[in-house]
Amino acid sequence: MKKIDLDSVVFPLSRRWLVSVRTKALRCGVWYSVLSRGERGCLDLAIRVVERVHSRLLRSVLSAVVGKLAEALESPVRRLMREVGPGLALRLSRIAAGWGNRQAALWTGDIGFARYLAVMHLNAGAPP
Repeated sequence: MKKIDLDSVVFPLSRRWLVSVRTKALRCGVWYSVLSRGERGCLDLAIRVVERVHSRLLRSVLSAVVGKLAEALESPVRRLMREVGPGLALRLSRIAAGWGNRQAALWTGDIGFARYLAVMHLNAGAPP
């Protein structure tokens, strides 16, 4: 399970933000399918009781819940771009560097190139 480090989050962890996360999860249909009854209750209780989260313990609990929701809300294409794209870019840049292309080392950091390779991978019918 992927956790989000809420201590490093720039915005304040507020009731308004938690409500927006819950609303998005409900609209996308992942609220009941991804979260257990206890996790849903914890998030609902935090929304009802707390205006801003200051407790480290509550932040860590909410980070696990929000992390599960964030992972479930991520589109398959975006997941491919994050997981497959950089690996393909690295592989192709090494091949091109072996052929003598001096600019190939810059390809690994190019997000647009990684996105392009991930979409091409998806369109080729290869399994994610």
